Amino acid sequence: MTKSPFRYFKTSPEIIRLAVMMYVRFPLSLRNVEDLLHERGIEVSHETVRYWWNRFGPLFAGEIRKRRSQQLRQITQWRWHLDEVYVKINGKTHYLWRAVDHEGEVLESYVTNTRDKSAALRFLKKAMKRYGAPRLIVTDRLRSYGAAMKEIGNIDRQEVGRHLNSRSRFKQNRDAALLEWRQLLAA
Repeated sequence: MTKSPFRYFKTSPEIIRLAVMMYVRFPLSLRNVEDLLHERGIEVSHETVRYWWNRFGPLFAGEIRKRRSQQLRQITQWRWHLDEVYVKINGKTHYLWRAVDHEGEVLESYVTNTRDKSAALRFLKKAMKRYGAPRLIVTDRLRSYGAAMKEIGNIDRQEVGRHLNSRSRFKQNRDAALLEWRQLLAA
């Protein structure tokens, strides 16, 4: 039996969840959340909301990610855009592989030291395990994608082209990729 993360708190878990989700979901300050809760008859300090956010924010984010991936697995994703970008970490070159769905939502990110078939295969297996197989995968001309997809058995679902993948703007916006990488490290 797992112990509840709320076991040492007097406030009910529903109120804690409401306060944290109000702060995260809407562009509100901690004091605004405090005021909104006060209007509902809940007396908490903005510092309490900040403490709850630091303590329970990652827990709630993990639950949302898990729920979202289960929902996305049930719906067939009709198009993914795959690409990789190099990032330097402590002076060493690494590759950030990313999968973006047809709506522009980043599905999966993966960091490797190499840019070969085995790295592409691990990335594709990880993404497909979490989100299911898409109908179409758009890639650039990197041969690693073709070799990995041939091994998986869905080479017929690959669409290759130089400018087909520009919609996801991976290589054009290197700063966004680096920001995403920093967010991955912080999580």
